[in-house]
Amino acid sequence: MKGSSSVGNHLLKQQNMIMILMLFWFTKLGMVLGHNHVLGVQPLSKIAIHKTLLALDNMAAIAAAPTLLGISGEDTAWVTVKVLNPMPSNDDWVGVFSPAKFDSGNCAPAPDSIGWQETPYICQAPIKYKFANHDNSNYLKTGAAVLKFQLINQREDFSFALFSGGLSLPKLVAVSKNVRFFNPKAPVYPRLALGKSWDEVITWTSGYDHRDAIPFVEYVSNGGEVRRAPAGTLTFNRNSMCGEPARTVGWRDPGFIHTSFLKNLWPNLRYIYTLGHFLTNGSYVWSRTFSFKAPPFPGQNSLQRVIIFGDMGKAERDGSNEYADYQPGSLNTTDRLIEDLANYDIVFHIGDMPYANGYISQWDQFTAQVQEISARVPYMIASGNHERDWPNTGSFYDTPDSGGECGVPAETMYYYPAENKAKFWYKADYGMFRFCIADSEHDWREGTEQYKFIEHCLATVDRKQQPWLIFAAHRPLGYSSNSWYGMEGSFEEPMGRESLQKLWQKYKVDIAFYGHVHNYERVCPIYQNQCVNEEKTHYSGTVNGTIHVVVGGGGSHLSDFVASPPVWSIYRDRDFGFGKLTAFNHSYLMFEYKKSSDGLVYDYFTIHRDYRDVLACVHDGCEKITSAT
Repeated sequence: MKGSSSVGNHLLKQQNMIMILMLFWFTKLGMVLGHNHVLGVQPLSKIAIHKTLLALDNMAAIAAAPTLLGISGEDTAWVTVKVLNPMPSNDDWVGVFSPAKFDSGNCAPAPDSIGWQETPYICQAPIKYKFANHDNSNYLKTGAAVLKFQLINQREDFSFALFSGGLSLPKLVAVSKNVRFFNPKAPVYPRLALGKSWDEVITWTSGYDHRDAIPFVEYVSNGGEVRRAPAGTLTFNRNSMCGEPARTVGWRDPGFIHTSFLKNLWPNLRYIYTLGHFLTNGSYVWSRTFSFKAPPFPGQNSLQRVIIFGDMGKAERDGSNEYADYQPGSLNTTDRLIEDLANYDIVFHIGDMPYANGYISQWDQFTAQVQEISARVPYMIASGNHERDWPNTGSFYDTPDSGGECGVPAETMYYYPAENKAKFWYKADYGMFRFCIADSEHDWREGTEQYKFIEHCLATVDRKQQPWLIFAAHRPLGYSSNSWYGMEGSFEEPMGRESLQKLWQKYKVDIAFYGHVHNYERVCPIYQNQCVNEEKTHYSGTVNGTIHVVVGGGGSHLSDFVASPPVWSIYRDRDFGFGKLTAFNHSYLMFEYKKSSDGLVYDYFTIHRDYRDVLACVHDGCEKITSAT
């Protein structure tokens, strides 16, 4: 009996332990899902569009005006939509569809997993939506509403549809006449980037395939000769997507993506450029005119300013898609950066860009939102979980966060100087900076291909000429006191710094930046969980440890911290914001954290040192020496 009791107690303890572990992991999962999904569900995913019932009402009406947009070449326009519904309800909504024809004739064969018993009446999600009572408080009484939508040129026509039944059981009540842009194929939304060898790269979107027109960039400096650079053309299709909704209701043709390499630019010189297409009929189609300043020569001693943040997302200026609940800080961050364009030179958006999550139309929306930035300064990107992760596709995290995109839209729509676009790691040299951009969605641990790249990137920089060595990745591979990392007790992405910290220390990385966690946090110069410097703001002399900074408050719903900050956490802010690096010369660097709400500085630090301080021997960062003379 005693033995049986002992075994029973042992089993009970095991069961209790299992339950505790299950509770822990389910709680962690819930928090992660809260971070990625629950607190910020992709608004378009709320619409069960494939369940739509046809309930057209001759007494209901929906009309949009104007019907022709962009007559003077604009790529953005406002449309007024008037609704009349004899049977109004609070869950009536208006969806914007593009292409305008959205019936079952456009349905592709659905995979078995989506569970369609028969082809639905509608199988493409709208590109945006609003509830009919939005800014129409008397809608229930009158059945009349006036809504304003902002449309961007997305290569197709548009229609507006009135639904009853809410988002979960939509009933199609009325459809408007079509609205279109004057030239829906026009070249739009340029995205500048640094090339592999000190050149400028321009990527843009249009409706012209290479068989329809020859794409190019025409550019000129002040007083210089007008030059043209040819462009290549790429696209992707539904079969390039890895799962739902990207392959099903979220699919929308992305158009054609053109990339041009501008060579032999004069450093720091401003160039004016226009995107062009030479049509088969001998005519030309032109974009708006933009300008950029050519990058400094690597190592050049001049004022150089860098913006860095993650997780901005996109939002709707017309109030559609319930944007305030999804990416509430996105527009503030965008607007602050547009206002301050004259005061920085390059942007690094380190993952989680539009949070399209498989709704491909949102990539156009995002490139349009940041156009005033990306058309003027290089807009460098990194891969985040919402760009890349999908089960059984080679991502390090076997999660569905990309909505079936598995990296394809990000890899196609933006240029970055990687050897293999599917392996999202690369180096970028900008004046006195060397940036080593890692891909946290692929394995970075010791012995992997990416680990070798990271070490090579860190080891090959000439610190005499490029003293400021920066590491960046989407997930916090260093330190973060975010709540779910605190629950794990690791205060990092699992397995993050264990492999990389010896590289940071050996090569004396100045700062490591991360996103993923939607807040701001600055960590002391640190190595192996120990602060190596008691100073809080003004650092000088030998590089004893790396400063880790989380800048994931670009715009998406905010993340919580653990209640008590760890000893290594110097400054925390649960708000929207971004970071700014300013290199004044080879010896003086400043970092500032600015809030998106007002653009003011709320935290900062400086680093002052000479080349000999980079060469100095530190713990686990010494070159081997010999006793020979």
